[in-house]
Amino acid sequence: MTGESVVYSLRIVVCILALGPLVYYLLSLYCVLDYFNRNRRALPPSRSFTPPVSILKPVRGADQQAYENFASFCRLDYPDYEIVFALSDPDDPAVRIIQKLQQDYPERGIRLVTGVAKLGANNKINNLCQLVQEAKHDLMVISDSDVRVDEDYLHQVVAPFVDSKVGVVTTFYRGIPMGGIASKLEALGMYAESAPSALVARKLEGKMQFAFGWTMATTKQVLSAIGGFESMVNHHSDDFELGNRVSRSGYRVELMQRPVWMVCPKEGLGEFFEHELRWSIGLRNVRPVGYLGIVFTHGLPWALLAAAVAGASGWTAVAAGYVLAYFVLRLGLVWTTGARGFQDPQIGRTAYLVPLWDVLSFATWVAGLFLDKIVWRGLSYRVQKGMLIPIEVAAPSHWTLQHTQTSTSPQASLSKTY
Repeated sequence: MTGESVVYSLRIVVCILALGPLVYYLLSLYCVLDYFNRNRRALPPSRSFTPPVSILKPVRGADQQAYENFASFCRLDYPDYEIVFALSDPDDPAVRIIQKLQQDYPERGIRLVTGVAKLGANNKINNLCQLVQEAKHDLMVISDSDVRVDEDYLHQVVAPFVDSKVGVVTTFYRGIPMGGIASKLEALGMYAESAPSALVARKLEGKMQFAFGWTMATTKQVLSAIGGFESMVNHHSDDFELGNRVSRSGYRVELMQRPVWMVCPKEGLGEFFEHELRWSIGLRNVRPVGYLGIVFTHGLPWALLAAAVAGASGWTAVAAGYVLAYFVLRLGLVWTTGARGFQDPQIGRTAYLVPLWDVLSFATWVAGLFLDKIVWRGLSYRVQKGMLIPIEVAAPSHWTLQHTQTSTSPQASLSKTY
């Protein structure tokens, strides 16, 4: 085989491989449409099933609009529930926000636990271990601190538990950007990546095998059957571990009919890249083979590579076709997921950022192949085989500065939630 024929063959191979992301976009579009069409035909949650609920909130630092986020849980239309917060540091700035919440909503059973014992490297799971012990009720709803909910939230959460085979209920989110490109990108990420990839995995595997930290509802009985949070205190991804262990134990992981809201803080692109990298490193550790396969979901680099190869061969129409197909399918998927699926009115104002999202997403995927260090709520770790290994006590300059700037308001801000 001559050198020229080898080059020609390589160009053909690149063009064939570049079809992979386009096929993935089509599959994602099918899964998104199928899920939301079925969801719309489903009956609304019954209001006759109302077991008592403990809402568990592990907290570290004060997120943007933290008071409003927490207050939304105090205004739920549900007969019997309590809210329990846990913080490891008694001087955490979130303490006075929660105390104000107790003053403003005395009719709600709001409790605050501080000085949580350090059982392992993952501070969030340390808090969850304490929260489960404090919870009065068997059915527990765990939610991140940057989440905001509608009044019927608990009816949505508890409805699937009428089936005893359901072990975890989780959900997607709609973002509330607080300003700036990075904030809009974080909101866009649900439609560009999280929801489509989750629904594809759900379709191909026949079930959900993971959960999302925005809402993770389970029971003490199910949690005990998988070893409790105590068995996860050194793991990086509590949501993946919970959903995966529950699924493997024979229970189902179900999605709520309606997403929650998540406040996407105003931040710089560097901070955005930092927490996206944290998720990438975590995903590589829990699903290493699947992580490598993600390369075929990144349509932009493949389209540009195929266009370059086709252009060098004089195949102008083929080159243009790849670029056009990428834009049509990619924007079509994001638009369908955001507008038709999540009915997010803001998608029209953020869809133009999809190519930028794809550039940054590919960059974090590549970086995640080689890096194992993350910064999480001001603490630095290495991630090895899904486990957190602390490498320093704290990085106070980043964590403290944002609290100092907002120390006079109950709606203080910090970059990213647990």
